[in-house]
Amino acid sequence: MVDAATLEKLEAAYAKLAGSDSKSLLKKHLSKAIFDNLKNKKTTFGSSLLDCIQSGCENLDSGFGIYAPDAEAYSVFAEIFDPMIADYHGFKGVHPPRDFGDVDSFTNIDPTNEFVVSTRVRCGRSMDGYPFNPCLTEAQYKEMEQKVSTTLSGLEGELKGKFYPLTGMEKAVQQQLIDDHFLFKEGDRFLQTANACRYWPSGRGIYHNDNKTFLVWCNEEDHLRIISMQMGGDLGQVYKRLVTAVNEIEKRIPFSHHDRLGFLTFCPTNLGTTIRASVHIKVPKLAKDYSKLEEVAGKYNLQVRGTTGEHTEAVGGIYDISNKRRLGLTEYQAVKEMYDGIAELIKIEKSL
Repeated sequence: MVDAATLEKLEAAYAKLAGSDSKSLLKKHLSKAIFDNLKNKKTTFGSSLLDCIQSGCENLDSGFGIYAPDAEAYSVFAEIFDPMIADYHGFKGVHPPRDFGDVDSFTNIDPTNEFVVSTRVRCGRSMDGYPFNPCLTEAQYKEMEQKVSTTLSGLEGELKGKFYPLTGMEKAVQQQLIDDHFLFKEGDRFLQTANACRYWPSGRGIYHNDNKTFLVWCNEEDHLRIISMQMGGDLGQVYKRLVTAVNEIEKRIPFSHHDRLGFLTFCPTNLGTTIRASVHIKVPKLAKDYSKLEEVAGKYNLQVRGTTGEHTEAVGGIYDISNKRRLGLTEYQAVKEMYDGIAELIKIEKSL
């Protein structure tokens, strides 16, 4: 059972949300009946409904509004998670088994380097047996960082590199990582109010290989963010490097996985494959007709963002374009949608 103080906070949070004109999916789906049904439940990690909804009740401008404080929350609070996930992802079925497909089937999407500035594929992973951010103790953060650091230090070949803990980081190293756009900052207000930034920077760190084409973030928003990237349009190389890395890490660290939802992470917008394949691309002619750009992107389930991510402008006509769908399709299919969509955008840009 949930204690009286938590229950009081929950009732106040729900009243604030219910009385607001929030457009979030949380407001849309969290009926009084569902709220009453879930308010006394807890996971074995000790998470309550408050841990899930506090960010969305505090930040009424949230688009989504809910986080999973641990892997079990997806099952214990399924009554609210399931309809929100179905609404966001447009998917109600069972996520297919992991399938990276034929990693050699992707080639360089822009061999002449006219359009694609850089290519990146990343995925999120959670370590089995640990809760997510809001419920982690400082000791667990440090223990996880130690496990991740030891695991990554064992990587060989192209993946060989160095782990940099955020705690006690030298100013010169910090500046270099900022210049390389590698260093993540403490979370935004949505993550802050979800209690995802406690004990910062304890237990957080960054790993990169010697070539700076492979990167792992430890305990930023998720336990692990595994990132492969390089300049130019060789998606084949980038994807192959990511797949090799994920397989190598998984041999040493078991990941949280759900029979229906695939790989689990802190934010339910990023489930299933958790794959985000993206390019920075210059399409100045197409950009003049933004609705056309959006239309082509939509046809291939792609998301168009500004140069530095969500809610930003396109600097010099360079857009960040990525696959939108992560759940209900295989890893290979998610990357293939991005590949096919970018090929089509380049074809249109050339014809204009």
